Amino acid sequence: MIRFLYTLATALIGGWVFTLIHSPLPWLLGPMSFVFLGARAFKLFQPNWPEYLRNTAMILIGYSFGLSFTSETLAEMGKQLPTMVLMTVLLMLMCAFIAFVVSKLTGEPLPTVLLGCIPGGLSQMLVLAEDTKGIDLTTVMFLQLSRTMINIVAVPLLIFSPLFGGTHSTVPTGASIGASSAWNALFPDIVPLMAVCIVAAFLAQKIRFPTAFLLGPMIAVAALQLSGVHGPALPSSVLNVAQLLIGSYIGLLLRPESLAHKKKMVGFAILSGIVIVTGSLGLSALLRSLHPLSASTSFLSLAPGGLDQMGLIAKEIHADMAIVSCYQVFRIWFIFFAITPLMKLAIKRLLPLSDAKSSNAKKSV
Repeated sequence: MIRFLYTLATALIGGWVFTLIHSPLPWLLGPMSFVFLGARAFKLFQPNWPEYLRNTAMILIGYSFGLSFTSETLAEMGKQLPTMVLMTVLLMLMCAFIAFVVSKLTGEPLPTVLLGCIPGGLSQMLVLAEDTKGIDLTTVMFLQLSRTMINIVAVPLLIFSPLFGGTHSTVPTGASIGASSAWNALFPDIVPLMAVCIVAAFLAQKIRFPTAFLLGPMIAVAALQLSGVHGPALPSSVLNVAQLLIGSYIGLLLRPESLAHKKKMVGFAILSGIVIVTGSLGLSALLRSLHPLSASTSFLSLAPGGLDQMGLIAKEIHADMAIVSCYQVFRIWFIFFAITPLMKLAIKRLLPLSDAKSSNAKKSV
């Protein structure tokens, strides 16, 4: 309990400080940064943040995302399906090339770096890494989490920069969720809807959905929304709490001190993360040339962060949450059904080559 209260106090201070400096997404970036630093500043109190708090936040965010789906947005997504495939494949190819370069420059085995560079598939890549012999799980987790943290910091800074016209953006198709609801407007309608979200989250986990606690509620609420059952929007204070719960959880995951080659890997992880963000920015320009989307909506749709973080930014700036969610969800499913099986086949071929190189290097030494 003391460790948890220390972590909570650190997260609250982080959110407060980032609010004072007018940071974008202060209740996500502040807790993430301060908890990450707090875990290393005071060794007496090792932070503690239960996973169920993060899952609770995911359910709330999934509910909020589900409200953005309408029949009009679904029709638009059907038109954009070929583009979703194209953009996802291009993003995966770019990340594979970056993994190849990082592997050559660091000497790390290509299968390990490849698993660490696939965007938006943290849980799937970690499970695959655990099930595959010869993969350095610590390096995979570090590369995935460092990319996630770079995205969480870099994407809001870009979105709120003059490059995207400050905070100005297009109002989403599901405009009813653009404004936050008051607390007194939540009850009693929110109670049965939250019960549906919780059941949907655990059902999705039972059938091994990727990011089950987010996708389960999102799909359930979207289905209810399309059938005519409309739920109230969540107050901004609730979404701030959700940001704090997720930011604190992410801040505790990254442990650079556990890496074998800390300095080299940290530098290349930061550099590769910046390159991926820059490449996504270029792909978003291509997406805008194919479909009439705002700059922020197209960038958030392709940014290699998680659905929860990119969706929160989309809601903050009133981008088209439905489009952003669909591109991000499509990438998750593409990784789950296409990339993961392909990675298993590729790693089986690449690992013997990596082992042969390492044994030759030992012989030469």
